[in-house]
Amino acid sequence: MPAGPPRVEPHILRAGMRVLWVAIKAEPAVFTLSVLASALYAAMTVGSAWVLGRVTEDVMLPAFREGETTAGALTGAALAIIGVAVLKALGVAGRRFYAGLMQYRMQARYRREVTRQYLRLPLAWHHRHPTGQLLSNANADVEASWAPIAPLPMAVGVVFMLIVAAVSIVLVDVTVAVVGFLVFPAIALINVVYQRRLSPLAARAQQLRAEVSEVAHESFEGGLVIKTLGREQAETDRFAARAHDLRDANVAVGRVRGLFDPLLEALPNLGVLAVLLVGSIRLEAGALNAGDLVNVAFLFTLLAWPIRALGWVLAEVPRSVVGWNRVRAVLDAEGSLPFGEHALDGDGPAGLQVREVRFAYEDADGEAARVLHDVSFAAEPGRTVAVVGPTGSGKSTLTNLLVRLVDPAEGRVLLDGVDARDARRGSVAATAALVPQQTFLFDDTVRGNVTLGADIPDERVWQALRLAQADGFVAALSDGLDTRVGERGATLSGGQRQRLALARAVVRRPRLLVLDDATSSVDPQVEARILEGLRVAQDGGAGSTVVVVAYRKATIAVADEVVYIEHGRVLDRGPHADLLDRSEGYRNLVNAYERAEAEREAVEGEEVSA
Repeated sequence: MPAGPPRVEPHILRAGMRVLWVAIKAEPAVFTLSVLASALYAAMTVGSAWVLGRVTEDVMLPAFREGETTAGALTGAALAIIGVAVLKALGVAGRRFYAGLMQYRMQARYRREVTRQYLRLPLAWHHRHPTGQLLSNANADVEASWAPIAPLPMAVGVVFMLIVAAVSIVLVDVTVAVVGFLVFPAIALINVVYQRRLSPLAARAQQLRAEVSEVAHESFEGGLVIKTLGREQAETDRFAARAHDLRDANVAVGRVRGLFDPLLEALPNLGVLAVLLVGSIRLEAGALNAGDLVNVAFLFTLLAWPIRALGWVLAEVPRSVVGWNRVRAVLDAEGSLPFGEHALDGDGPAGLQVREVRFAYEDADGEAARVLHDVSFAAEPGRTVAVVGPTGSGKSTLTNLLVRLVDPAEGRVLLDGVDARDARRGSVAATAALVPQQTFLFDDTVRGNVTLGADIPDERVWQALRLAQADGFVAALSDGLDTRVGERGATLSGGQRQRLALARAVVRRPRLLVLDDATSSVDPQVEARILEGLRVAQDGGAGSTVVVVAYRKATIAVADEVVYIEHGRVLDRGPHADLLDRSEGYRNLVNAYERAEAEREAVEGEEVSA
């Protein structure tokens, strides 16, 4: 007798069937074709047993008895066997093709949906979810969700085969059928134990895949830190510990399968032996003929396939449910930014008002940490505002709010008098540009890193490079704009990377430009020229309102107004000279920055001399 499908706990089975129903509703035509092909395979498999029985009874046994046969009989037998085999092969090919097509379409569809959801979700949501986990959601979890699709059409199609084969056996000889069917209870018992042992192990292995991905991603991202601090072995050990956990989990799954699979494979063969033994006795008694015995024995061997096909589906169900739940957690995540109908399509620099803005970060446990408290200031069109404050005062968070990477918990950010939350989708991105602290360059050409694939003429790219004081070093590169900069701009200096990132922003001619300490690696003289260039019209385009997070006194002095922020609160506002006179905290901070910068430049000068 065949091995039965592994038992799945009812709630897991129901959840798994709901997941599969999602796929069936999404691809009904492909699923129908795959099931029809599987039904053809099932029908021809049962038909092959009947053909073998008829050939044995009507051709082979008469030939043995009479010592001869006819060419017509042999030709007819051969054609019948070949015809059934060809139809069976067509069913196998169709089933596999359409099942694979359905599976890969569902994987591609949900990878796209997960990726689109990542883009829709605000930055605050991403802060609470490790990047490695998100990569696992879009890859391993999506694959696991639709893993049962490959054997599903076969499992559905051969239900017909299972019914027809069982009925055929009973019709041939009830006694032989009863003997064979006695194997079912043993198979069912083994499957209960099998599934209960396997399901939790498979679920743990799936979770560990995500954890290994998280550690690997952190190791790659922090490669420079790891090497410069000599922590290679510690990081290797950290990754090895998680990898060993995953290895042990997979080995545990393999051990369970290695123990139970041979038992499940052996029981059908024992059932066939019992059928042949009882069938031989029945044949001697004249209760059935040789052709019927061959038919029944072959049908019993065939019954292993439909039940095993169901088992393949159900064995993947726990892993599928785990993967689907992790994918749905992303797709059902709330917090996407709302949009209105206002278009921010004015000309010239944008006006900016920040009114009583409050913001707090939430961790994975939902605990909130307040970062900004009632922050208010304004930047008139075409003016430059410097935001100055000590580390941890909320400056970078404020820059994210200005370009609407996140929304304030309370208060408003207004662009040209329009609340950013009421702007049309894409309007804020078209109006405001941010150059963040951490410069990121793609492993692409200079042109690709500046345009990011947009259709921007080279003349405009060079204009942006000139404004960012990057045209000189780019022109000196071996292939100019076509020079590849390496992963994360590895072939460039820190200051060069920052200037390319700045050119990437200004090439889009933003009406509001936000610089989050984006020129810290640039020489002060170059930085001053950059900021001065941002105040005037750009070669046929409009100038920008500039908000710059700064710490150099020379940079701050270029600004029309300074916003002094500390502990998430605006403590003072006004021209740089006025703040130096009336704010002791501001004066001490700027002077401390200036001393630190002077010491750094002195150290660098000594290193160059050496």
